[in-house]
Amino acid sequence: MLPLVAIVGRPNVGKSTLFNRVVGGRAAIAHDEPGVTRDRRYAEGEWAGRRFRVCDTGGLDPGGAGISALVHRQARQAVDEADVVVFVLDALEGITPADREVADLLRRQGPRAVLYAANKVDSDRREAFVGEVYALGAAEVHGISASHGRGVGDLLDAVVALLPPAEPGAEAEEGTGPLRLAFVGRPNVGKSSLVNRLLGAERVLVHDQPGTTRDPVDTPFEYRGRRFVLCDTAGMRRRARVDESVEQVAALLAERAAVRADVCAVVIDGAEGPTEQDARLCDLIERAGRGAVLVLSKSDRWRAGDDRRLRREVREQLGFVSWAEVVVTSARTGEGVTKIIDAAARAWEAHGRRVPTSELNRVFEGIVERHPPPGIKGQPVRLYYATQAQARPPSFVITASRPDAITASYRRYLMHEIRKAFDFTGTPVRLRFHGRGKSRRSRA
Repeated sequence: MLPLVAIVGRPNVGKSTLFNRVVGGRAAIAHDEPGVTRDRRYAEGEWAGRRFRVCDTGGLDPGGAGISALVHRQARQAVDEADVVVFVLDALEGITPADREVADLLRRQGPRAVLYAANKVDSDRREAFVGEVYALGAAEVHGISASHGRGVGDLLDAVVALLPPAEPGAEAEEGTGPLRLAFVGRPNVGKSSLVNRLLGAERVLVHDQPGTTRDPVDTPFEYRGRRFVLCDTAGMRRRARVDESVEQVAALLAERAAVRADVCAVVIDGAEGPTEQDARLCDLIERAGRGAVLVLSKSDRWRAGDDRRLRREVREQLGFVSWAEVVVTSARTGEGVTKIIDAAARAWEAHGRRVPTSELNRVFEGIVERHPPPGIKGQPVRLYYATQAQARPPSFVITASRPDAITASYRRYLMHEIRKAFDFTGTPVRLRFHGRGKSRRSRA
């Protein structure tokens, strides 16, 4: 496992901006609204030839209540895990009582390495603030501007110097590629609760206030010897109902997480059933060519007959992703939660499956013989052979005499039969038709 660097401090001092600067890109939401980051957010960074994990945290607020107290607990857990802690302070506001409480908390943590970063130091006047930080007990203070990058290189030099020696083979092992499983869905459907149940720990923040999760939260996870990354995402609402800029960015990052995942677990509130927003999300995943599992949550609240009713509603409203497995779960009781992982592994396997051309055409001939394509203007439409062009998702090219004459219903028939013959459960399948001279093309 790569060593861990935790970025901590009170709310709105620039932790997420520094996190984004270190890992590259916009991996976390940075905004001038206090408390935007709530869960721990992990990513990999590299400096001077050393790779390490970086953890962005919510604000440490020793006196907070409600969600603030839960955020504080998440940040404390990050400190407990870390090899090096970067304590970020705001040079514009000066030292506050909350900063002193955090500094005292970090001193009580024991011998863990702590670096002090005075952020927003972009003028000589603010340089004087660096001297004030030493009064908190800092052995070394780094004046930085996370937004402009000033001083960040010197800070990272100090971070790398404090990292424990690299374990032989640890960094090579990190690049082998775990299966990335994103939990997506509307707000408050139970995504974070399911992730926590799988992990057996309060890894992501759970609260009955919708929109608790904002940044996508990645967590390494191992199940039956197989490595995963579980990605908990913000709830996706209809765009017309997303007013705050923070929520807009959170929804955008959630969509990106879904598109970049290997498999998406679409969590549907079993107490309400599938909605128009669930259908929109499934359509996004299907168009992106990602594997999917449909997760019906909160089964502990169901009444007799709800299981059958919900499955019928899923077939009716989400029929275009009928290829996805349906899993019934309860984060409270643990029912079905590991079935999500099993279904995701099957979906990923099917997503990358390749069918030998000879076997494909043997099956394809039988499919066409059982139900030939309808003719056009009295002339038959002939299908000659099929080849698999690619995997992830499985994509097939079918050579036909009149590709433009293949009806939508017959395309669906071919797709269904190919899926059934080669067990492409959990993944979309693509079909493309072209003529023998490749002058006429058609896609499905």
